[in-house]
Amino acid sequence: MRIARTFVDARRNGIAVPDYPGTLPTTLAEAYAVQDDALSLSDAEVVGWKVGRINPPIDGIDRLSGPIFAGSVHDQAEPPVGMPVFADGFGAAEAEFLLRIGTAPDPAKTQYTMAEATALIDAVHVGIEIASSPFPGINSNGATATISDFGNNNGLVVGAEAEGWRDGDVNTWPIELWINDEQIGAATAAAMLDGPFGAARYLFEHMAQRGIPLRAGQWISSGAVTGVHQVAIGDRVEAKFDGRFAVTCTIKAR
Repeated sequence: MRIARTFVDARRNGIAVPDYPGTLPTTLAEAYAVQDDALSLSDAEVVGWKVGRINPPIDGIDRLSGPIFAGSVHDQAEPPVGMPVFADGFGAAEAEFLLRIGTAPDPAKTQYTMAEATALIDAVHVGIEIASSPFPGINSNGATATISDFGNNNGLVVGAEAEGWRDGDVNTWPIELWINDEQIGAATAAAMLDGPFGAARYLFEHMAQRGIPLRAGQWISSGAVTGVHQVAIGDRVEAKFDGRFAVTCTIKAR
C-alpha cells in the first residue's frame, strides 16, 4: 500500500518521486496488486484504459493496462490543448488509435475472438496519449514499474473519427509523430502485435480476469504505433494519420 499511496499522493499534488518508493514488483500479479491499491485510494472517475506493450513478454503476456481518469481526456482543439506532464518526472507522447466501447463486455466472458472484440467498439478516433509519471525512471524499470503507477498514463487528446475504420484496415495507415516540426517516428499499426482491435480483445479478457467491469463510453488507448517519444515542457506534438488526419497538442508542466 505504501507504493500505491506514494504515487497517488504525488499525482494529486504534482510532485516528483525521485526513487521508486519501495521494492519493485517482480511479477505482473504484484504490479497489478499495487495498481488495484492505488485505484482504491483515488477518488477520480475511470473513463478509459490504456493498453501498452510488454517487450519482451513476461510469462507469455505481451500487453499491460492502466486507468485513464476523468479530467485528463481532451478533444482536439485550436489552438492546441496544453497537456500536462510531471516536469521532474517522466513525460512522453504517443500516436495511437483510440477506441470507444459501445457495448459493455460481459464481465464473466474471459475469451474473445477478434470479431467479438471489434463488435463491442462503436467508434475509432485518431489521438495522442500522454505518458507521464512522477517517477522519472518509470520507463527504464520495466513493465511492473509502469503498471504500478497507473500504466504511466496522464491523458488523451481525442482527434477526428478514423473514417472508414469499419470497412478499411487502419492497420495499414501510415502514421507519423512529430515534435517541434521534426519527424520523430513513423510506422503502421500492423507492426504493433495484432493491432488496435487486438488491444481491445486483450483488455476485455484481462479486465474480466481482474474482476473489473468495463462500461460503454469508456476509451481504450490501444498502444503506441510509432513508439514512446519523450517530451519536454513547451514542446509541440503532432500525430499524423494516413495523410488525412492530424492531432496536435502542446506540453505543459503539471
